Amino acid sequence: MTRPVRASASSSADRVRLPSVDLLLRADLAAELVLRHGRAPTVDAIRKTLEACRAALLSGAEIDTSEPALLRAVAQRLAVEDTPNLRRVINLTGTVLHTNLGRAILSEKAVAAAVDAMRSAVALEFDLGDGVRGERDDHVRGLVRELTGAEDACIVNNNAAAVLLVLNTFGAGKEAIVSRGELIEIGGAFRLPDIMARAGAKLVEVGTTNRTHLRDYEGALTAQTGLVLKAHTSNYIIQGFTKSVPAPDLSAVARKHGVPFINDLGSGALVDLARYGLVSEPTVRAALEEGADLVTFSGDKLLGGPQVGIVAGRKDLVARVAKNPMKRALRIDKIRLAALEATLRLYRDPDRLPEYLPTLRAFTRTRSEMQALAETHLPAVQAALGPAFAVSVIECTSQIGSGALPLETLPSAGLAIRAAEAKREGGAVEALSRALRRLPVPIVGRIREHALILDLRCLEDEALFVEQLGVLAQRLKARGADVLA
Repeated sequence: MTRPVRASASSSADRVRLPSVDLLLRADLAAELVLRHGRAPTVDAIRKTLEACRAALLSGAEIDTSEPALLRAVAQRLAVEDTPNLRRVINLTGTVLHTNLGRAILSEKAVAAAVDAMRSAVALEFDLGDGVRGERDDHVRGLVRELTGAEDACIVNNNAAAVLLVLNTFGAGKEAIVSRGELIEIGGAFRLPDIMARAGAKLVEVGTTNRTHLRDYEGALTAQTGLVLKAHTSNYIIQGFTKSVPAPDLSAVARKHGVPFINDLGSGALVDLARYGLVSEPTVRAALEEGADLVTFSGDKLLGGPQVGIVAGRKDLVARVAKNPMKRALRIDKIRLAALEATLRLYRDPDRLPEYLPTLRAFTRTRSEMQALAETHLPAVQAALGPAFAVSVIECTSQIGSGALPLETLPSAGLAIRAAEAKREGGAVEALSRALRRLPVPIVGRIREHALILDLRCLEDEALFVEQLGVLAQRLKARGADVLA
């Protein structure tokens, strides 16, 4: 029979009560742990467990110091240490392209292509026809040309890199003209003026925050001008007394002075989202048709693919960008390249795109669909939480996220969880949110007006969601309020 042990006045006596590392290592469970985790991590976990027990004994705590109990603690410590830092989560925040949660979910075809690329050698920079060295961008440039109408394209690791590379190629030691109303800042304090400075370009602001005229650009163009840049303000909108210069007019004045006109679309849509019931967003094809010499855009936002940046446009200008020595430092690997190619191929059949592309599928789910989903899962959520919380179906609004379509909201529905006792509502909801984030597959919602909102727009794996609710219920049953501490 095992008995809890309390420290006596003698610390040396307390140490005697604990088995040695070697003794624990000879146990059958320890042998299993060595096979699963390796000898060095197991030994380290045993030592840390014994140290923690010793500290607890010296503080006067009553703990089980039997060999089985100690080894269970060792196994639990190893399991925690073996948990990946980059973990899968269930996104119930209502933000589809959540930057902090990894943005776009890749299609199954993109996932399969990436896995194939990871498992074997691929013809990344090898021309299978001629048997000579090839160029990795060749795998997707044909698709980009087909889908956008561009003459050529090159690929880097994100759109910030694409903007940096273009600015450095055409603006290093020269001036880059941009409207003051387009000097954007995106997440992580990424500011366009800072990128210009790093690229070696001198920023020339024209116009005012809310109004910029064509004459402002014409007055700023000099022999020192390297490029004219238009930055799509995808993460904010200026309304009221405003004016901006249409892209065709900017293109004409830039061409007149012999400098490239660059249009940074940021999110970058390949199809008109209006065909799926969403607000239209400028497409890459439209930007090129309006006269942009080069367009830069992301792969992991509205496009719904892996994190990449794409530069598309005039063949001669793309060639200059591709020859920039910085291009090698910013290139993508075979895994993302494979996923990008598979994603782009889906766009060849836009009618069935929502069927295959998770991002677009999440955008187009209806409120009635979300309402039915919420009603289906309400009993399981209420059963898992017990009487301490009240769960109800609510209407809510989702958002695109990642700076795309900032005013566009998506009618949705979800579950609102509130504390049963009003006096505990704030702290209890915060504690529940933490408990959900501590699950094996964390569930992430949002807190609003003392309620935890689980917006179900991005819920696709319903079985996994129910499974995690079961884990939460078990923890609440076994540990009670401690789970919500």
